[in-house]
Amino acid sequence: MKLIIPFFSLFLAVSCIKADEKQESKESTPATAETPVLAEGEPHPALKDPSLAKEKAPETFEVVFETTKGEFEVKVNREWSPLGADRFYNLVKIGYFEDIAFFRVIEGFMAQFGIHGDPAVNKVWRDANINDDGKAVVSNTPGRITFAKTGAPNSRSVQFFINYGNNGNLDGMGFTPFGEVTKGMDVVKSIYSGYGEGAPRGRGPDQGMFQAQGNALLKKSFPEMDYIKSAKLK
Repeated sequence: MKLIIPFFSLFLAVSCIKADEKQESKESTPATAETPVLAEGEPHPALKDPSLAKEKAPETFEVVFETTKGEFEVKVNREWSPLGADRFYNLVKIGYFEDIAFFRVIEGFMAQFGIHGDPAVNKVWRDANINDDGKAVVSNTPGRITFAKTGAPNSRSVQFFINYGNNGNLDGMGFTPFGEVTKGMDVVKSIYSGYGEGAPRGRGPDQGMFQAQGNALLKKSFPEMDYIKSAKLK
């Protein structure tokens, strides 16, 4: 019974900030233009325009995450969740995962991240949904990474969670794993979990306020929170 509320709130935690969801789901397609050449420190234009992040991912690829607790690595298998893998691949390529908070961490359940620290980025990405991939090919076992979503179909966008526990009950609810942690699971498990569930159930941030105010809210009111510093293709 203890896991019923966390499972339900994977829907609720995203749906409460998507009440006016636009269902803009489109399948990823191979890139038709070259990746723009950016000056050092210049943000990728796709951060403000999701239509520019539509490349098809390789069948497998690896990503190195640098966090405030150390490094961990994820291997993605596109076969498990093709559209999910494509979206994740594009987010990594455009530099989305810089200063991204682990804003909802529940011991024994999962660590959730993906809301951007810049409210302007949140505004354009939170409803840039992708289609569902169908039934999970593999289970939500410890270390597997999956999109968070609402209870509505085709509601995956930019929020993810890494399973801490054996969360097989999520498999039939549209939570389709697309990769898994291959190195540094000890780092993932050390992410600060003291705030627990988000408001109003727990001590964590209200997602609507976080979307609107960005990391400024977290730095002020949730100083112990851990962050992704960067994520790069290996």
